[in-house]
Amino acid sequence: MFDRKWIIGGTFAAAILAIGMAQSRLQAEIASRAVDAPRFEVDPFWPKPLPNQWILGSAIGVGVDSRDHIFIVHRGDSTLNQRTESGADANPPMAECCRAAPPVLEFDPEGNLVNSWGGAGQGYTWPSSNHGISIDDKGNAWIGGNGAGDSHILKFTRDGKFLAQYGQPGQPTNSSSTTYFGRVAKISFDTRAQEAYLADGYRNKRVAVIDMSTGAVKRFWGAYGNAPKDTNMGPYNPDAPAAPQFRNPVHCAEPTNDGLVYVCDRPNNRIQVFRANGQFVKEQRIAPLTRGDGAVWDIAFSRDAQQKYIYLADGRNERIYIIDRQSLEILTQFGTGGRQPGQFFAVHSIATDSKGNIYTTETYEGKRVQKFVYKGIGPVQRMQGPPWPGR
Repeated sequence: MFDRKWIIGGTFAAAILAIGMAQSRLQAEIASRAVDAPRFEVDPFWPKPLPNQWILGSAIGVGVDSRDHIFIVHRGDSTLNQRTESGADANPPMAECCRAAPPVLEFDPEGNLVNSWGGAGQGYTWPSSNHGISIDDKGNAWIGGNGAGDSHILKFTRDGKFLAQYGQPGQPTNSSSTTYFGRVAKISFDTRAQEAYLADGYRNKRVAVIDMSTGAVKRFWGAYGNAPKDTNMGPYNPDAPAAPQFRNPVHCAEPTNDGLVYVCDRPNNRIQVFRANGQFVKEQRIAPLTRGDGAVWDIAFSRDAQQKYIYLADGRNERIYIIDRQSLEILTQFGTGGRQPGQFFAVHSIATDSKGNIYTTETYEGKRVQKFVYKGIGPVQRMQGPPWPGR
């Protein structure tokens, strides 16, 4: 009996020891999966509530100026249901709440709404479906459009005073045009060269570079630096050879401090990298099994001088990837699909401020802007969920 108790006790102790060793191995394995990368926490209280019973429609652009003011553009009533969302805009009104905010909203770093403007006006044609907003080094706001007839782009002061319209509305598809565009998704800038890069875009299949002062087209190119062609290549097939042309939409074209340009070939699930003259450098596929809307929606860079990291918005898989810019390796990702802070529904556009914080907008039924506070470089898991405070 005495021996039996010792045997049972010894077996139990061995089992506890084995469990402890297994837990230690598991913890070591989890720790080995961690990587040093930028860390973020969602700010669930940014921005502050809008006045006047205003709400957002599909939010399809975000830009940051030199004061760290955040500008967003959204589509308002065209994407709001008056029966369930914007009853105050119905004719006659159905309720006291709610109504569409003006298309362009400006927030200060604390999330206070400080200005709003946009829509039809004298001397220009507002896009039938505005798309993307970017702020240049002079504080001017540039807006594209991906609706029918949106073969032009617009430039305003930060307060909404009209400055210029480049391109001619209502023109046909032509990826070789030097006078108009084809549903531009986003505009980005090389301020040293005073050039604007157009992701051109939803109808054309190219990157177009224009003079920031005159709007004159200086050069353009398609995938791999090829001459762009407007051939419809059909839907993306992950098992097919790499497409020799961009598919619609070409969704971003982001120049860097070291003379490269990173292009979002959205439905082809790839980032393509070029020199500023259009010479192809390399590419990286992202979530290559993704179909439909694709995985490569928008890019922002970390604010260090080397722009070491790419922040990539994937609105189909509902996440933000953090990528080493030189190797194009995905280091980590955060976010999941959902409605709560730090989750996404069609995360569409992304931008960073001077402190390294990230801002995102969500289209379709997402209809919001979120802020992710930069918390420095440190160990993070390669697969993160929503980056809630304190997690």
